Amino acid sequence: MRTLALVVLALVSSVALAQATVRLRGTISEASGDLLKVKSRDGRDITVHLAPDTQVAVAKAIQLADLPKGAYLGVTSVKGPDGRLVAKEVHTLPPQAPAGHMPWDLVPGSSMTNANLTSTTQANGGNEITLTYKGGSQKILVTPQTAVVTFAPGGRADLKPGETLFTIARVEGDGTFMTQRVSVSKDGVKPPQ
Repeated sequence: MRTLALVVLALVSSVALAQATVRLRGTISEASGDLLKVKSRDGRDITVHLAPDTQVAVAKAIQLADLPKGAYLGVTSVKGPDGRLVAKEVHTLPPQAPAGHMPWDLVPGSSMTNANLTSTTQANGGNEITLTYKGGSQKILVTPQTAVVTFAPGGRADLKPGETLFTIARVEGDGTFMTQRVSVSKDGVKPPQ
């Protein structure tokens, strides 16, 4: 009976590990077929396996004024000296991205708000946007220094050495990183990190 319990525990543990996801940020050092070698922002060398149907999205700079009311956005922010949220990055999101306001790991103390843009108003220091999601809303200051980015469809040819990438990868049971969507820089415009 004890052996059976250990086998079940091992299976549950391997399934849980296989379902873990991690955010990977870094610079592509090599691209070959379904493999990307990436130098992560913390200096590690990581190999990322691309699924056969991996989507590639290239970053494209836009202006805040280009975003229509109702646009689904991800906004990475930190608290300013006065306590209000100040955007580091604003980017468009695919509709399947989960909505809400949560801690984020861009920089210490950062948060991510995934929500619909409901208003934009002039404010001291820039524009204040209101983002609304089920169960809440956030007001966030977008300054002239805030990166505002959308994405255009790309392809494997855009995954070149020297380009910056962001992906959420699944960690397989053997420790392999597998992804189905990669955001990559183009023409000097980096994907939000």
